[in-house]
Amino acid sequence: MIRLLSVVGARPNFMKIAPIVHELKNFPEAQHCLVHSGQHYDELLSGNFFADLDLPKPDVNLQVGSGSHAVQTAEIMKRIEPVLLDYKPDMVLVVGDVNSTIAAALTAAKLGIRVAHIEAGLRSFDMTMPEEINRKLTDSVSDLLFVTEESGVKNLRNEGVPAERIFLVGNVMIDSLLQHRDLASKSTILERLGICQNGSGRDRYGVLTLHRPSNVEDAKTLQGILSAVSTVAREFPIFFPAHPRTRKNIANFGLEKYLSEPDRGAAAGSGIVPLEPLGYLEFLALNDRARVVLTDSGGVQEETTVLGVPCLTLRENTERPVTVDQGSNQVVGTSPERIAAAAEAVLQQPTRKYSRPPLWDGKAASRIVSILRELLL
Repeated sequence: MIRLLSVVGARPNFMKIAPIVHELKNFPEAQHCLVHSGQHYDELLSGNFFADLDLPKPDVNLQVGSGSHAVQTAEIMKRIEPVLLDYKPDMVLVVGDVNSTIAAALTAAKLGIRVAHIEAGLRSFDMTMPEEINRKLTDSVSDLLFVTEESGVKNLRNEGVPAERIFLVGNVMIDSLLQHRDLASKSTILERLGICQNGSGRDRYGVLTLHRPSNVEDAKTLQGILSAVSTVAREFPIFFPAHPRTRKNIANFGLEKYLSEPDRGAAAGSGIVPLEPLGYLEFLALNDRARVVLTDSGGVQEETTVLGVPCLTLRENTERPVTVDQGSNQVVGTSPERIAAAAEAVLQQPTRKYSRPPLWDGKAASRIVSILRELLL
């Protein structure tokens, strides 16, 4: 019997591991243990996603909670080590680029347990981003590197990783999207927000997400972004499912003036409308019909590419260049003038079709499990 152990900790991890968990049902020779670090522990940030993605209750919850990067990473390492020693997995699967990813990978590697990194090779080349550090370190200690796009293969080869350890398999996050898109379309979120749907075309509203420390922990940067987005929101409502940390900083910096009342924005036809964090299906439904999405999230760049929704990335770089080269994404930075100009240009253009990157076909998890089966049996 092959023993596999997967580690998740934050919302994007849940979307990436769900197709793997479901695909492992076709690998009867494998016993699987799902560990939740508890990095995202709020019900709105964690619990709802397990239900939406039909994920089983984790076998182990480390319950690490919040903390600085150093404290959180160290606490995960401390708590997962006895789990690994007890379960004795043949391989540990880690996904993405959060603290749970690097903590689990490092701990397993130090114990001599093989590691597979799902979503390997992505690079922003910006070492001020904690996620970039996590990505590079995780790749350096991983035995198998499962890559979403061709740029990831090139990055790893340039870093000296042998070709036989690199597998271009597609994108498991897109597996989740394609598996759940029809179900998400039955969500009542648009009706509850007062959005008048216009049939087959895109509806007149936008979506905003902000969570990166560089954007939400500096008052001037956050004010500039909200000011620019509020200008765009004069045309139609822009719904803002706000991360708790972001909402707290908006209040602390005195920037609430840029937000509409949650129960008035859509009815009034304009404004940035703050929402509580949404479940996976609701968020997918909201993005699927939007005219434009503004975000600093890597995963949202990928999802909007497949949904064909124009995406404006509020960062100076992206580790997912295929979303720009082939998809609907533009990297516009955080300058208020650039954000407003890019949004205006998008809104003046007719909606168009975008190409889907190679292997983003909903079968990435199947490829990964097939490779694991071939290598481990």
